[in-house]
Amino acid sequence: MIEVNGLTKRYGAATAVKDLTFAVRPGEVTGFLGPNGAGKTTTLRMLLGLVEPTAGTATLQGLPFRHHPRGLRHVGALLDAGDVHGGRTARAHLAVLARSNGIPRARVDELLREVGLAGAARRRIGGFSLGMRQRLGIATALLGDPPVLLFDEPLNGLDPEGVLWVRGLFRRLAAEGRTVFVSSHLMTEMEHTADQLVVIGRGELIAAEALSAFAARGTRLSVTVGTPDGAVLTPLLTAEGASVVPDGDRLTVTGLTAARIGELAFRNRVQLNELSTSSASLEEAFMELTSDCVEYLAGETR
Repeated sequence: MIEVNGLTKRYGAATAVKDLTFAVRPGEVTGFLGPNGAGKTTTLRMLLGLVEPTAGTATLQGLPFRHHPRGLRHVGALLDAGDVHGGRTARAHLAVLARSNGIPRARVDELLREVGLAGAARRRIGGFSLGMRQRLGIATALLGDPPVLLFDEPLNGLDPEGVLWVRGLFRRLAAEGRTVFVSSHLMTEMEHTADQLVVIGRGELIAAEALSAFAARGTRLSVTVGTPDGAVLTPLLTAEGASVVPDGDRLTVTGLTAARIGELAFRNRVQLNELSTSSASLEEAFMELTSDCVEYLAGETR
């Protein structure tokens, strides 16, 4: 389990993280979202003891990371896939870490096979593609078979097969009862992978809740109505306070439920060919709820 309480980090007059409090529980995949510059990486680095908090606490399995002897057995992390010695081979990189953490050497080859790098085990990392480095970084995080796992943008550089593999891996790790915390900017992947979300903006907490609850909270649902009688139905809907956008024989309606629209159509003898409610979009909710927390906006003039 990961617990963050009042976590704050200031750099001079700038505050990167401000009074963050949240928990990441085992048995679920928790997505960590926020606009660029929101403080996600700083938070992860404080969790791993790489940055000292100005105030507050961050604990993993009840203790700060520095209090865990042979840390890879307790916490696995991928923060920067490029932060490795390019002159080493993949096997040598993992073997050094295994030895320093008291992990059996056999675990190295096991993981190289699991992440799809067995055929590249003797190649120098400097010649790896970004996707291969990501796979090696994931292997490093898994090396100690830890109960807590942190990943910062783990899908960068992966091909579609790799993305599907990582998605399944995270699900399996959570099903084994591990704590899986994933920072990502890929909303579609979070929709497919995460159970819970922690969302921050400008270093402050925006939400810590189930993905479905966050998406529903930030998005107004719309109803698509197919009818040849749009001119008749539209004023009936607007009279009820709905917003109606016509598009040929279809209307996009917000502000009324599908049930209420169907009732109005039935009462007024309006023919309906389609009546469907759109699903909530995580991306729409994220953009709406973090719109005033984005540091740089495309097309913005200052």
